[in-house]
Parts: sequence; C-alpha cells; structure tokens
Amino acid sequence: MSMRALARVLSTVAATVIVTAVVAAPAPAVGPPEPGVVRVDSGWLRGSVAGDHVTYAGIPYAAPPVGERRWQPPAGTRPWRGVRDATTPSPFCPHRAGRDVVAGQEDCLYLDVTVPAGAGRGDRLPVLVWLHGGGFTTGGAREYDGARLATAGDVVVVTVNYRLGALGFLSAPSLDAVGGNYGLMDQAAALRWVRRNAARFGGDPGNVTLAGQSAGARSVCAQLASPEARGLFHRAIVQSGACDNPVPTLAEARAFGERATTELGCAEAADVAGCLRDLPLDRLVAALAGIGTDLTARVADRPWNPVAGTPLLPRQPADALRDGSAARVPLLTGATRDEMRAFVVGETVTADDYATLLTDAFGADAATVLAEYPLGDDDPAVALATVLGDWGAWIGACPVLRTAEAAAVHQPVYAYEFAEDSGVVEQGFPMGAFHGLELPYLWDLDLAWDPYPPLGPDQERLSATMIDYWAAFARTGDPNGPGRTSWPELGATGTVLGLSADHVGPAPFAAGHRCDLWSALPR
Repeated sequence: MSMRALARVLSTVAATVIVTAVVAAPAPAVGPPEPGVVRVDSGWLRGSVAGDHVTYAGIPYAAPPVGERRWQPPAGTRPWRGVRDATTPSPFCPHRAGRDVVAGQEDCLYLDVTVPAGAGRGDRLPVLVWLHGGGFTTGGAREYDGARLATAGDVVVVTVNYRLGALGFLSAPSLDAVGGNYGLMDQAAALRWVRRNAARFGGDPGNVTLAGQSAGARSVCAQLASPEARGLFHRAIVQSGACDNPVPTLAEARAFGERATTELGCAEAADVAGCLRDLPLDRLVAALAGIGTDLTARVADRPWNPVAGTPLLPRQPADALRDGSAARVPLLTGATRDEMRAFVVGETVTADDYATLLTDAFGADAATVLAEYPLGDDDPAVALATVLGDWGAWIGACPVLRTAEAAAVHQPVYAYEFAEDSGVVEQGFPMGAFHGLELPYLWDLDLAWDPYPPLGPDQERLSATMIDYWAAFARTGDPNGPGRTSWPELGATGTVLGLSADHVGPAPFAAGHRCDLWSALPR
C-alpha cells in the first residue's frame, strides 16, 4: 500500500473509547503465585500469559485527568478491590486521527508492562521505560509491543501514555503558574510508579533506563534536565530527537497559550480556566493544529512542547547537558541517516523551490548552504531533505552529534547512525533510512498506518544485534558484550557506530552530514 493510501486509511480512523475493566474477583489466596497475576501498590492485576512473556496492560499510574483535574499535576490512583483485568492495551490519549476525527479518551494515564516468562519478585532485571513519539500530539503506549525486546534482552519493558497537545502542554497563567508541562509531569509520575512497583515484576528499581524516539526522545532530554526527575532513572536512550534543539521558553509558550485561548473563545470569559475546562475534546485537540509544521520550521516553532524556564524544566536541555547540570547518566543516542525524507515525501519541489526554501530558511547564509549543497542533477526534493536533515533544526543529524559531544564531557555516551536503507520508493522518491525506520528493529509495532517494509533475514540479524546492544546498555550502561562489534565511547574516540545489515562499525557521521558547516551557522 502506498504512503498516500495509508494516510487515507489513517484519516478514516474513528474515535475509540476504551474502558479498562476491573474484574470483581477475589484476590488470589496465599500460596504459590498464579501465572500472570501480580500485586502492585494499588491492587492485584491479571495479565496476558504467553509462552515466553507476560504482558500487563492498561495499568493506571495516576488518577484520570478529567473535569477539575484537567490541567492539574497527576494525582495518585485509588486502590481497587479484587483482581483488575490487565489484558486490554492502554487507551490512547486524545489526538487527531484524521480531519475532524478525534481518537482516544481523556482518562488515559495508563502504562503497559511486559516481562519475560518466569520473572518475579526477587529477580533484578533491568527496566526500560519507553516514551513514544508523535510530535507531542499523537501516539500511545499500545503501539509498541515490548515482547521481543523483553524476551530477547531479558529486561522489563514499560510503555507509557502521557497527555498530548493542548491537554499536555498548554501554558496559560489562568491555569497555573508553572507554564504547562503536564505531559512531562505525567512521565515523571510514571517513573515514580516504576520505582514503587518494578520489583513486583522482577525488575530492579535501581536500574531504570528512560528511552524514547522523536518526541519521546525530546521528552528524555527534558527529564535529563529536570530536577523533578533526578534519581528516577539511571541511563537514557535518545533516538532521533536532539537535546541540542531549543524548546519554547516560558514567554514563547505563553504566547502560544494566549493564541490558543483566543482561538478557543475563552480569552474574554469571566472565568478563563473554567471556560477551558468546559470545552469538548474535539475543540482542544484541534487547537493550533498545523502551526510550526513547515519543512523549514524549528522545534520551538511548534506550540505543544516541553517548556523551558519553568520549575519543572528550569533550563534548556542543551544548556544543562553542556554545563553538566543535567543528570550525569550513561547516554545512548543517535539518528537515522535520512531523517527528513519522511517529511518531504509527497511534496512537489522544483529547482526554483529548492533555492527559495533555502533562502527563506537561512537568509544571508543561504549562499553558503547552496555552495555546499549544489543541486546539480539531483532530485530537488531529495536534495532538500538532505539539507534539512543535516541541519536538523526540526529533526536531523548534526544537533544529535552536538548533543552527544556536549554530554560526553560529563558522562559516558554511545552514539549511532541507523543507515539501513528501507528500499521503499514512493512515487519515484527514495525513502532511504527515514525517520522512525529503526523502530521495527526493536519493537513489534501496532500502528494505524505502517510504512515499514518487513524484515528479511539480514534485517532480522541486524535487529537481534540492536536488541543486544540496547539491552546490554540497559543492564550496565555499556552496550558492548560478547559476539558484537566493539562500540567505543564517543568521548574517548569520537566514534559514531553505523548500524546496517551489511556493516556494523564506525561511520563518518560528522563528515557525511557536513556538521562542521552547520556548527558555524546560526541555528
């Protein structure tokens, strides 16, 4: 199916409300543990038992953020009686699933836990907590099946929902004095839940890796820099989302919030907060839709983001990593080779458009960029994706390298480039190693649309290697181990490890993406 056809499928997804049931059953009697039944701090759970793993899904880690709890910090959950059914995946948080279509439910602060078969209290398995991507406006825990990672890596895998869009990141003085960041608060609450409950699943609460991709990666960056998250995790994985890219400041976020409040018709209300809390989901989910999504936009041009200059995030993540005030935990970070091709595909770009877009993006520096990236006989759309992906002000290579280099002064850092070509060609446009392509090498995905080609035998071997690296890093803070190509620390050697089916070894990352040029230009 073509990507355009897949997008049409996505646009027809209907809103789904998923109710997590509580089974009115007595708690298990004292005796040998029943397979798939575990007690957490709020009560008993019964999960789905498979041959090599158990999944506990739809576990509440915070109270429903509804009614008066909309735009409040996450509160604790109420204990339940009996055994709660934990076999239905966590519901999505509200998000757009197509034009005028809202999917998910506001009561969405749930997580899913997958453990290897036989793991239980007394084991000390590493715990990997995953924050999904989706531009802080879409995505959910249920899209990521952690069974392969849990069983092959012998780790406990936790996938987390957090509030999205305006519900997660609206900054308005009428609501609070802290500048929003409710989605980040949710993530920290999930980490506190993991600290309290990991041992009940056989996990080690003193060995937690916080990992994420795209918006999830930038969430990890924010948690690295957040005093509120200090000590809640012990390693970090940042995939295709650079800490070096600035997020909105409090003033910028409040300007977005004022614009949204006006758009929503609440600016002149006698009780602005009450007006906002009374709005239906479809109005909130659509607020400021499309703002900051131009190809040449920067991260901070988007309204729904972590907000710096707030109690939760006092400083920009880049500054905190650079001066060592961020959490000094081992870091594994990287990018795909052709990040921006996923966003340029489908765009009509002529030779004139190419020059115009670069002039719009880089102003007086456009001539320098054009001299380094002459169009020649290249496809203008592919050439544009290359420039924007190397620049990386939205998503791309060189800010990832700057992130890694800044952190490597203070902590162990392992950097990678995922370079396996997808082989996908969409309407003559080669997708290459596009944004998100590494995900099916680590996870079994359940997405509304799926642009990923199936893994062949060579790709399966690369997948196994990557899971070995990721799991070893979660276990010890060092991805190296028997049977794998040596992965040197970036700070000691400057090595970026290339990952592809035909080559796992050092990659010319800085030269290949012209990072010296981009370091010298305004960002």
